[in-house]
Amino acid sequence: MDVYDNRIPERVPINVALHGNAVAGYAGVPGGEALWNPSLLKDAALELAERIPTDICIYGGSILCPEPYQALGAECMKLSKAGLMQHPNHVGLYPEEYDAFIKNAYDCIIEVVIPRNYQNLDYRRDPVRAMFAIAQGIAARANHMAKDMAVAGAVREKHGGWAAPPGTFASVFAPLDIFTDCMRSLSGVAGDIRRMPDKVEAAIESLYPFNHLVGIPAKVSDYGGVFFPFHIPTYLREKDFERLFWKFFLRQATDYASMGVHCTIFCEHDWMRLVDYLQDLPTNTRIQFEKCDPKLVKEKLGGKHILTGGFPLENLRTSTRQECIDKTKEFLDIMMPGGKFIFSFDKGALTINDVNLDNLQAVCETVRDYGVYRNAGEKAGLDFERSDYTHSDIAPFSSKYYRTWEQYKELNPLTPESAMKEVMEQENTMVKFIYWLLQ
Repeated sequence: MDVYDNRIPERVPINVALHGNAVAGYAGVPGGEALWNPSLLKDAALELAERIPTDICIYGGSILCPEPYQALGAECMKLSKAGLMQHPNHVGLYPEEYDAFIKNAYDCIIEVVIPRNYQNLDYRRDPVRAMFAIAQGIAARANHMAKDMAVAGAVREKHGGWAAPPGTFASVFAPLDIFTDCMRSLSGVAGDIRRMPDKVEAAIESLYPFNHLVGIPAKVSDYGGVFFPFHIPTYLREKDFERLFWKFFLRQATDYASMGVHCTIFCEHDWMRLVDYLQDLPTNTRIQFEKCDPKLVKEKLGGKHILTGGFPLENLRTSTRQECIDKTKEFLDIMMPGGKFIFSFDKGALTINDVNLDNLQAVCETVRDYGVYRNAGEKAGLDFERSDYTHSDIAPFSSKYYRTWEQYKELNPLTPESAMKEVMEQENTMVKFIYWLLQ
């Protein structure tokens, strides 16, 4: 909270957790079994919490879970024999369907993309199964989240662990990324950018109101925000990056800043050739790096943004305990000065084989004991001012499959105004579920 309040904390916060599959490896539970039954991991998670000092819950939960995808008949997400959910290079939108997408992205997603990505949601083939599958998918997703939260809750009850206040955090993708993933695929959109960049740009513009709506958290808080994992940027030529990725993401980040919402971004792969663009983001954007030059990112971004990540997870496998300690101190010496820094690794461990637990413990203990500030409480850098940012002009989100309060009231005139929030929450819950189907 000190870091988010732009103050120097007493020591560097430690943002380290292990994903469910890694905890499953520690527990000796097959990954596929653990995805269906997270409760099998509770004892192992409690043991790891005793051993690894961290300021969040050590149990990071499942990255993805099979229950809803299987209920929906997913073609775009499959469970591997290793117990991990994986993306095939699936195409949900064909090049000849760009015009329909540009006309109304949300309509096209529901009518074209979703039935192609999920067998059981092909309402033209079997409308009854599609109706059942939607209910089963929503219930299965909620059920799995409850199982994961029960394990995390047990760990937090005994060991603590900071989390954003309820309702203050959301997750979304940069517009080009969500268009890429399960709609055109990485290879598909790469070809489209070369052959028909104008249509790609128009498609992203059409998608923007939907993407913007989904990323708004229920409550605005300096301790919450919205998370963006970046997928495609480092694979793009810089002129394509500027036109098709950065322009739309910077717009969304600025729109959110004007609402008081902070962005957390994960710069996957190596962003060093693009690092200067990050200087233009709203103050106190939280930036996690995978591959990076720590001195360079601290020099260019350290006074304005909150930095995290960048410490190589592979050190835990390839270095001795003392080497890990020395590398951690060297990294802290670069990143600590001036505050605005939270320690975490460059990526999460997918399996327990990605980490040497003795080395993980040594690294986290070193951050706890060495990462102490002598000037705790002082101002850390630039302050975020919501008034510095102006929301862009965007058309209201509209679709034949989305009812505004006015439309609902016309159909149900006796509904009191006091019910508006509840009605629109129900409508937006469905919008967010449709968005989740694209991930």
